[in-house]
Amino acid sequence: MTAPSGLVIVDKPAGWTSHDVVARIRKLAGTKRVGHAGTLDPMATGVLVVGVEKATRLLGYLALTEKEYTGTIRLGQTTDTDDADGAVLEVVPAVKIGEDELLRAARRLTGEISQVPPGVSAIKVGGKRSYQLARAGQAPALAARAVTVSRFDVTAVRRDDDLLDVDVAVTCSSGTYIRALARDLGAALGVGGHLTALRRTRVGPYLASQARTLDQLAAEAALASGVELTGLAETAAAAFPRRELSAEEARLLSHGGKLSVTGTGPAPVAAFAPDGSLVALLTDDGGRARSLAVFAPELAVDGPPDASPAAGSAMIDGPAGGS
Repeated sequence: MTAPSGLVIVDKPAGWTSHDVVARIRKLAGTKRVGHAGTLDPMATGVLVVGVEKATRLLGYLALTEKEYTGTIRLGQTTDTDDADGAVLEVVPAVKIGEDELLRAARRLTGEISQVPPGVSAIKVGGKRSYQLARAGQAPALAARAVTVSRFDVTAVRRDDDLLDVDVAVTCSSGTYIRALARDLGAALGVGGHLTALRRTRVGPYLASQARTLDQLAAEAALASGVELTGLAETAAAAFPRRELSAEEARLLSHGGKLSVTGTGPAPVAAFAPDGSLVALLTDDGGRARSLAVFAPELAVDGPPDASPAAGSAMIDGPAGGS
């Protein structure tokens, strides 16, 4: 029996990798076909969007590019991973940093900025992950990339001897590393810095208030013989413009055919059968509407991006997902 398809918004616990969460959902959902969008570092907690079965093919098309975080930056200490999981490399007293100086430095890290990812990250260099090279003593020099930080607010400051703990709230584009923001804030102030706590509170439209812990999901699965999911049709209806199909159009699409244009351009449109089931995601191409991904049971054909290769889980929106 095929497991149900749909999304589940997980509240990732501290100490778990995103892949650990995927492995747990596989067991709870009774399928290997599980993928996630946007990796969180083990130290971080919060929103992890997980797709099960056919929903893995939706992940790459969902609008998940803007994310929100709360976190704590410790000024006065630099670590080799830019977070509290790393070894301390340098300590510089931060007691003389004033509030105005701190706020000015944070403002300079907002807008469209050029950011060098942490050396210990999931970015691939020559076919290997950067963190693997770093642990082997071959840390690569990673290229800077353009990211957008639309909010970098200081919400509280606490002094601890020579150190300064700064609580922050961040809204940013996908691919932004909050660890790198912590590192760069400390560098701008001349004292170094690293991230000591991080929680992702939003990914696209999905909020921490909607997320369920792994314990909650396990309890649900024990009672209902599976994880409660947001179904394909409901997910697509909330995320994309809608196109109603006739029975003949639904049959044609399910067998790889093309339809007349949707009139919305290249942006995905969700196409629904007369019974309300999701048939495909469509895009206008060359005067016809072709399928980006087909979900009808007769045929499951989809183009890139694919969130779930045969091996099981996948990462959708780039390295480290912003932590």
